[in-house]
Amino acid sequence: MGIQSSAPDQANWLESLYQQYLLNPDSVSSDWQVYFNSLNAVSFSPSVTACDRRQVDVLRLINAYRFLGVRLAQLDPLQRYPLPNIPELDPAYYGLTAADMAMQFDTGSLVASDRASLAEILEILQRTYCGSLGVEYMYISDIVRKRWLQQRLEGCLATPHLDTATQQTILEDLTTAETLERFLHTRYVGQKRFSLEGAETLIPMLQQLISGAAVHGVEEIVLGMAHRGRINVLVNVLGKPLMQIFDSHHQDAAALSGDVKYHQGFSTDVITPNGNVHLALTFNPSHLEIVHPVVRGSVRARQQRRGDVLGNEVMPVIIHGDAAFSGQGVVMESLNMSETRGYDTGGAVHIVINNQIGFTTSDTRDSRSSLYCTDVAKLIEMPVLHVNGDDPEAAILAVQIALDYRREFHKNILIDLVCFRRHGHNEQDEPAVTQPLMYQKINAHLGVRQLYADKLLAAGLAPELPAQLITNYRERLETEERIVAPAVSLYKRSYAAHWDSYRQHDWRSPADTAVSANQLEEFGEKITAVPDGFTLHPRVEKVVVDRRAMAHGEQLVDWGMAENLAYASLLRDGYPIRIAGQDSGRGTFFHRHAVWHDQHRERWDAGEYLPLQHIYPNQPHFIVIDTLLSELAVLAFEYGYASAEPDELVIWEAQFGDFANGAQVVIDQFIASGEAKWGRLCGLTLLLPHGQEGQGPEHSSARLERYLQLCANDNIQVCQPSNAGQMFHLLRRQMLRPYRKPLIVMTPKSLLRAKQANVPLAALTDGGFAALIGETQTLADVRRIVLCSGKVYYDLLAGREQRGINDVALVRIEQLYPFPRVELSALLADYAVGVEVVWVQEEPQNQGAWFAIQHHILACLHLNQTLRYIGRDFSASPAVGYPDVYEAQKQAFIEEVFVA
Repeated sequence: MGIQSSAPDQANWLESLYQQYLLNPDSVSSDWQVYFNSLNAVSFSPSVTACDRRQVDVLRLINAYRFLGVRLAQLDPLQRYPLPNIPELDPAYYGLTAADMAMQFDTGSLVASDRASLAEILEILQRTYCGSLGVEYMYISDIVRKRWLQQRLEGCLATPHLDTATQQTILEDLTTAETLERFLHTRYVGQKRFSLEGAETLIPMLQQLISGAAVHGVEEIVLGMAHRGRINVLVNVLGKPLMQIFDSHHQDAAALSGDVKYHQGFSTDVITPNGNVHLALTFNPSHLEIVHPVVRGSVRARQQRRGDVLGNEVMPVIIHGDAAFSGQGVVMESLNMSETRGYDTGGAVHIVINNQIGFTTSDTRDSRSSLYCTDVAKLIEMPVLHVNGDDPEAAILAVQIALDYRREFHKNILIDLVCFRRHGHNEQDEPAVTQPLMYQKINAHLGVRQLYADKLLAAGLAPELPAQLITNYRERLETEERIVAPAVSLYKRSYAAHWDSYRQHDWRSPADTAVSANQLEEFGEKITAVPDGFTLHPRVEKVVVDRRAMAHGEQLVDWGMAENLAYASLLRDGYPIRIAGQDSGRGTFFHRHAVWHDQHRERWDAGEYLPLQHIYPNQPHFIVIDTLLSELAVLAFEYGYASAEPDELVIWEAQFGDFANGAQVVIDQFIASGEAKWGRLCGLTLLLPHGQEGQGPEHSSARLERYLQLCANDNIQVCQPSNAGQMFHLLRRQMLRPYRKPLIVMTPKSLLRAKQANVPLAALTDGGFAALIGETQTLADVRRIVLCSGKVYYDLLAGREQRGINDVALVRIEQLYPFPRVELSALLADYAVGVEVVWVQEEPQNQGAWFAIQHHILACLHLNQTLRYIGRDFSASPAVGYPDVYEAQKQAFIEEVFVA
């Protein structure tokens, strides 16, 4: 170890080394560890001079302010609590005294003169890190990003320098925010609106963000937010007409169930000085943070459509609540996946509306375990800019830094807008009951518009202007004028998705899903061609050899091959494909093998090959993603993606069907009801492995009954294909019909390799998906018709053959919703009057399809035909955990099916 020359470079080098030590002591040499340990113990090596010690102490002080200065920042508009005592921010902590204040020191990486007095250094640090803008970023391991932030913050002392015109624009935006809330409070008395009052600075922030993004070339912004302040954003930022928000009769009640006004979305094209920007505020239910991954998915789809690899043209902006950001796990999941290959969107700008209260009765002692509500952001080393909501100019500076940071590094960044909530959780709530002292301060607060107007008046603003701004804006509200003028009405966006051709179509809309044998053979050759020098695993090599034989008609086509042929044919038809799931590349059950892995190379070193990316030149993209261990955020992302891209097959696959339980919010509040509430079409496909296999309760059931319970008004499709050919046609039908509804597929497990579920190649070259498959054998006088769905059909078929039964017909319902009433009624009409119809399922009676579809079956019965249930009894668990009990139950209901 040695102290090098005393030039400024030495200080930079020493400071960088010390910061490295603070992050990870083992990352520096043992000599330096000993030295830095001695500094931390405030006991110095005899070989270091007093001057050197003071120099190092100054660098430590600089470092401390970068780490801890935020603790002394003036962030709370209500000033409820005294600032804490932070010893590390006191020069005396390092042995520096008043006598040292005039002494000159090297400033290291501090953005200042190479040398400055300790007093000057302290002033720079306090103004930069302890004003209205407090910053956390020193946990970032990338020194380049840290230095960039230091340049931006210390270079201007974290102080905005705005011209008069910009200041007046901020005042106008604050005026629109406050005046709208007061107008609504008197015009719509008693209606919930989840007021923005106390956080009005959000509106000038968003206006600056939009115009600033346009400077960077951003053409689309997708926003997500919960209900706090949503109406204000809709009116003042997106320009949605106020009457359209509050008029509950403007939509076709027969077509839509509708939703409350503070869940509604809106999209428009707005004019900025730097070009038009398309704004889309995503519809969002009350599950607050669930919109976060939906926004990211929508952005990724738009970026994909544009070829916007870096995210320069489409940007996500996500607005959070303080308690929800720290409290809901979907935030962590979304951040964790935000920089992975399948989910990166070039970073998002996050804004937390920090009311410092969360729900009405919350207390920070109970609402989180961390110091700041934003601490989960540190998971991905996201910088956090805390800003006092009473200082709109500091907030504007934070927005400018955030935009530039995202553009420079394509990373997430967060602005924590520390403010308050003037009313309770809603306008009918009385928060003073539980927060008396806080609301005494809030009631005495003048409001940020008044405070900022007073500041500008003191600086020479025309005295009449603030009141005139209020009058002008209120007149516009009274005349129901649209607040934000849209872009030219004839303006058309080149990359817009078009959904009109998918509306007003029935699920029976024709689709020619058959593919010629010649084409299938060609696809088979493409997806079984192994690149030169690429070594497959022996088991995968066997799969590939078999698939080549299947493509030539020499073997029956199994499930995995049927799937791959469906994808290849859709790619040839011009449809991109995106498949995501925790083991989707290989397939949880070792069946898909859409991704091959060279046994002699790592996957990132040319050791990964996707045959479906090589069907023909310039084909649409084929993406398959082995996702992180998340269901909630990932499925929400895929929903957002599919709802923004009608012409791509988007699939989410659960590793086991019951894993979708972890994403039930997405299924309930978006997938099943998004069209009914918001008119949003979506063609997302869910593949959910399902079936009783004797392997216990947790991986037996995809909870079919839950999806069927959600079915109404042809909102979703629920299918359970029983053979590989059906799966081939079902996947192709999903894209080839002019019909976009979510598709829920109960996919099998053991049937993936069961010979009885394999089909000849001709099954793919003829016909299409059959919603119902009738009896396939010639029977004698049928006394009983068995209706079933899924794998249980093969159990029944085996039971019939073993018993030599010839008078019980087996009928498969392959599409459980929309239910094929016409087809089933016609089939039952072919059987004798009075024949018994039974429904058989492998799930317990209170689960599976029985209770959801029996009314459909009853409607299809003919004269004197009766209906009853055969299967397992009621159960609180989806399946038994003992294989022998499972087998006994199965044999019992099979026996009951075939008794005379």
